[in-house]
Parts: sequence; C-alpha cells; structure tokens
Amino acid sequence: QVQLVESGGGSVQAGGSLRLSCAGSGRTFSNDHMGWFRQAPGKERDFVASVNWRSGSTYYADSVKGRFTISRDNAKNTVYLQMNSLKPEDTAVYYCAAGSRWVTRTDLVDYWGQGTQVTVSS
Repeated sequence: QVQLVESGGGSVQAGGSLRLSCAGSGRTFSNDHMGWFRQAPGKERDFVASVNWRSGSTYYADSVKGRFTISRDNAKNTVYLQMNSLKPEDTAVYYCAAGSRWVTRTDLVDYWGQGTQVTVSS
C-alpha cells in the first residue's frame, strides 16, 4: 500500500553536493517517520538520517552530521536529503525508508525505496 520512489542520485567529485528526493504514495499517513539509509559494497545497510513527518524533528548519524540535511515537504509528500561536502566514503546506494517509529535501524523500517546510487570520486 506504500510506495517510495527515489531520485537525485549520481556522480560527483569530492566536496560536491547532491540532493536526493523520495516521493511517497499510498498509506503514508500511517508512517510517522521517514529517513535514509545507505549501503556500500560489502557492507551492511547503515542509518543516515531520519525525520518525524509531523513535527520535522531530525536525527543524523555521526558520520554525516554537519554535512547532510534531511527535510520533508508535506504538500508534495516528499522527503529530501541534501548532501554537501561529499566524501568518497559516502559512495553507496541510498535507500529511502518509512516506518511507524524512528527509522534509525533497518528492523524498524516498514517500507523501502528501490535505492539510488551515489558515487563520490576523489
């Protein structure tokens, strides 16, 4: 019943910026939290950022604090991830996520997007 469609991935040089978008459809009203995870080759899918849909409160992984900003647009039913000062270690597939609780762990996620590739070159 819930679909998450991501866009905005691509390739940038270190220090550059990208903005990811995730448009939700279906019963998104039942999901109070949305967020982003990422998975690099050979590694686990890790938490990046989360936002409370109703309040706009945010939470970030230590690795992206001060560089990434998560936000949401209620009218467009869309969540964004603004990524600045990108580093090669940010290279990963980024996944949009939604859940009824803070989506800071994969087991708390009820719905996933298809993923979008972000590649940062040095």
